[in-house]
Amino acid sequence: MTSSSDRSPAVDVQGSKSYEIRTYGCQMNVHDSERLAGLLEDAGYVRAPEGSDGDADVVVFNTCAVRENADNRLYGNLGRLAPKKASRPGMQIAVGGCLAQKDRDTIVKKAPWVDVVFGTHNIGKLPVLLERARVQEEAQVEIAESLEAFPSTLPTRRESAYAAWVSISVGCNNTCTFCIVPALRGKEKDRRPGDILAEIEALVGEGVSEITLLGQNVNAYGSDIGDREAFSKLLRACGTIEGLERVRFTSPHPRDFTDDVIAAMAETPNVMPQLHMPLQSGSDTVLKAMRRSYRQDRYLGIIEKVRAAIPHAAITTDIIVGFPGETEEDFEQTLHVVREARFAQAFTFQYSKRPGTPAATMENQIPKAVVQERYERLVALQEEISWEENKKQVGRTLELMVAEGEGRKDGATHRLSGRAPDNRLVHFTKPDQEVRPGDVVTVEVTYAAPHHLLAEGPVLGVRRTRAGDAWEKRTAAAAAKPAGVMLGLPKIGVPAPLPATTGSACGCD
Repeated sequence: MTSSSDRSPAVDVQGSKSYEIRTYGCQMNVHDSERLAGLLEDAGYVRAPEGSDGDADVVVFNTCAVRENADNRLYGNLGRLAPKKASRPGMQIAVGGCLAQKDRDTIVKKAPWVDVVFGTHNIGKLPVLLERARVQEEAQVEIAESLEAFPSTLPTRRESAYAAWVSISVGCNNTCTFCIVPALRGKEKDRRPGDILAEIEALVGEGVSEITLLGQNVNAYGSDIGDREAFSKLLRACGTIEGLERVRFTSPHPRDFTDDVIAAMAETPNVMPQLHMPLQSGSDTVLKAMRRSYRQDRYLGIIEKVRAAIPHAAITTDIIVGFPGETEEDFEQTLHVVREARFAQAFTFQYSKRPGTPAATMENQIPKAVVQERYERLVALQEEISWEENKKQVGRTLELMVAEGEGRKDGATHRLSGRAPDNRLVHFTKPDQEVRPGDVVTVEVTYAAPHHLLAEGPVLGVRRTRAGDAWEKRTAAAAAKPAGVMLGLPKIGVPAPLPATTGSACGCD
């Protein structure tokens, strides 16, 4: 696998073309975009500065098809780029991802200035398609119907020097009525455990200390290779990798969350006490209509078992409000589960039609005003619970992995930010000694807000790490680039915990 932490362009940087990638959607799309960046840099492109806003030589849209207005957003952005492209001979625009897989030729019909359209299964073809479009002077549309190569086998330009995504599977075998992703990503396909562990070991060798195992239904891992306990075995195997300090995974499905996985989480020291478990609805009636293969009792039973095995686990979730046919009684069942589960955080969504899904044509679509009112009640309840749960952290001593870019006010408050083992965000007083992203600090929590914690006292300890060394090396390499090329520093930090606008890696969330 191509080294990713400090790759230099393959040609003379003074003459290199720049690229910009705009990513929409879930963590799988973010991971794919890191691969697209690696492919382009291997082909001699350099990253455009942050905020270039379409001024790059190549602009790539990595799209999502989950939201109702995904296509409007794409075509609006393409329309804004049309005059720039017309005034800049040689500029190219490419569209990939789930919406490209779904719309295919429609994209170049609606936006004929697009040069390349590629799907979810053939992201490795992007540089070739760009060159072919340039030579032939016509749009190239190439959509593969099955996976050509696992994303993790392609070159990468990781966004973080010390934390990395590792894809263990792609695709999904579920048939949730609100989700179009299985139709676009295909059936689940698992990587061999040896290949996954080899990639993790290589990443640790580069300085990575935290990895997030990624799959659209991550704990179904093993169904494709005929081993029902493959995921728990993989978690335990991660525990044997020297230098790997933190292991996370997203996003599991309650149907496949078995006792052996809970035991592996509890018994493997570097598997973090954090679980993101999508609920979607607390109503058995709505869950059935969603074609979710669990019910309220099963879900709460999993939460109870996790809490018994891992008392300090932070559990987060996804919830959809206003699914077709949802009654006030159904919604009250969702509120009941929220009260019982006491989530550290919930990513809440108002149902919107996903074109191409069974739910989009269901009867009894809920009026917008009703959905909005229920949504506000849910958010208010969860805010209250999140604050109460965070207050329980006050007085605890925590080890934080220092992050960069996670605290928007850090500069003004003279603080730094980091993630606790359970992934809670903690802002802490900046110590006198140097602390780098990737290093580990020990702090005592002094204050809790609904979405973050504060450690206002002195830092109790600082541990310099190989991950911090990797961050320092990458930063020095970026600063040493020739003045004629503006690469823009990458956004360093732990992979985003869970984007509030898109849910988790499972496309049906």
